[in-house]
Amino acid sequence: MGDDDVLIRVKACGICGSDVHGSTGKTGRRIPPLIMGHEAAGIVEDIGKNVKDFEKGQRVCFDSTVYCNRCEQCRTGFYNRCENRQVLGVSTPDFKRHGAFAEYVAVPWWIVSIIPEHLSFTHAALLEPVSIGVHAVNRAPLSTNGTIVVIGAGTIGLFILQAVRLKGARKVFVSDINEFRLEVAKKLGADEVINPEKSALRKTVFEKTENKGVNVTFEAVGYASTFQDAISVTKMGGHLVAVGNLEKMAEFDLQQFIAGELTFTGSYASSGEFRDCVELVASGKINVEPLISDVLPLEDGPQTFERLLKAEENLLKIVLEP
Repeated sequence: MGDDDVLIRVKACGICGSDVHGSTGKTGRRIPPLIMGHEAAGIVEDIGKNVKDFEKGQRVCFDSTVYCNRCEQCRTGFYNRCENRQVLGVSTPDFKRHGAFAEYVAVPWWIVSIIPEHLSFTHAALLEPVSIGVHAVNRAPLSTNGTIVVIGAGTIGLFILQAVRLKGARKVFVSDINEFRLEVAKKLGADEVINPEKSALRKTVFEKTENKGVNVTFEAVGYASTFQDAISVTKMGGHLVAVGNLEKMAEFDLQQFIAGELTFTGSYASSGEFRDCVELVASGKINVEPLISDVLPLEDGPQTFERLLKAEENLLKIVLEP
């Protein structure tokens, strides 16, 4: 623990899809040796000598991006673009930092937020992915007359769905090949759910949007094929926000992209939305409970990763407790 750090006793830490895929070695973002885990909440155990706003015993959560709070990007509020950033539980040559699948984790005070007493640690552990969904929605112009497609009904996609609903979108489509996840999307406010293995995504969307497509598409999977799907359902002059990044390279129809005058935006982590999300989750405006598939002790982590990799069960978010 450094002079600017808060030492946190971890009470709950969620398993992110990027942890699961990263653990295989295929993404290059979880290079061992590494303690993974970046969706967490806990109790303040100790503070560094420069820390003024926190004290031992407080219930807290924290962002996953450890930004320096000094560079030009940080000074202008773009914390996720920090020139010196590290990411908890992520290991690349650029920003390795041990994460929160542990009894304790030390983080700088400026990424820590106090959580209310009635918000459980399990629910608070999902604040980080909630903030990613909210940030993605903030990256696109949305109106109360807007039509939206969310491709991917995983954790981030389901939080994007709820965030666009809070913004007042008129019609929201959610696409996924998993029927269980589509049912969850329905419960959380999707107007239409589409399984592209059963119904042609573009055809269905165009039929229900007067053959125009949607104003904004959020791609929350990260495959080349789903990125192309996102382009295909976005109306002329529309916006496409890329959030998922399972594949490094994606080919798409450049002519279609240019001729449609589409605006393509990347969305990475979150940038200041984390603190706002505490109130959104604590108040129930964003509902995290339907996404929690299981809560298990940290010692069950290895078997749990195997379950998630096999993908034989209908699982969304599993939270581990040290």
